[in-house]
Amino acid sequence: MRTEKSWPSILRGCVQMLAVGIFCMTGGHISGQSMEAGLYGGGMYYLGDLNPGKQFMNYNIAYGILARYNINDRWAVKLSAYRGNVKGNSTQSKFLPERDLSFSSPVTDISAVAEFNFFDFYVGSRKNWISPYIYAGFSFFLFNPQNGGVSLQTIGTEGQNVGYQGRTPYKTYSFGIPFGLGVKISLARRLGLAVFWEMHKTFTDYLDDVSTTYYMVGSTINKDDPSRLLSDPTRSYDPGMERGNPRNNDWYSFSGITLTYKFNLVSRKRCRDLEH
Repeated sequence: MRTEKSWPSILRGCVQMLAVGIFCMTGGHISGQSMEAGLYGGGMYYLGDLNPGKQFMNYNIAYGILARYNINDRWAVKLSAYRGNVKGNSTQSKFLPERDLSFSSPVTDISAVAEFNFFDFYVGSRKNWISPYIYAGFSFFLFNPQNGGVSLQTIGTEGQNVGYQGRTPYKTYSFGIPFGLGVKISLARRLGLAVFWEMHKTFTDYLDDVSTTYYMVGSTINKDDPSRLLSDPTRSYDPGMERGNPRNNDWYSFSGITLTYKFNLVSRKRCRDLEH
């Protein structure tokens, strides 16, 4: 069935609303308006039921594209599309290692954020060529937790396929709140670089396919049946015993470097160019 609006068009509309809001907040000063487009390279990792607190564990390559709309020298909005892979292993993290649970999942993230530069900054400046910055916004992402090539969502490792305690299969998409910090650097007249680290607070507890309780008698699981064995690899738990913590949703993080090319939208006055 065809939807009325696609996700890209919705996100474009949200970025426009962010831009209008910040434009109003900054009093309509538009002398620094410009666009940047570029590439991202770095890595990502996850925090959740299989790794609740070890930052940068299982750090994997991530990449993507971005566009930034600079409203003035302090405020900007950014739309990005990043892709990477997250992994988790209870034995490796040593958090309840006796579960022997593990997963990996591709993550495709589309985010829209508002950025604030602590100092006046624009790409091409010889005076205001560096600034720390912070940002926050919202994101939509796709994921698909797997183990050994088996999609964990489709086999219902916590009884979703049999309706255990009213459970139903979870969605392999969700929303999040990204926020982060970094440093922007002007490399040349039209080239900019940023180094950043950001966290995404998600609204799902199934990025790792682990959230609630076991649903089978472990000792009765057939070792040759992966659809059941992946629910309880050690075959030592009983229905209702804790498998994860449903009170805490999962997180993921991107960090790395972006390289962008600037396009001016509004010409600066010649004297201001010389001043910078």
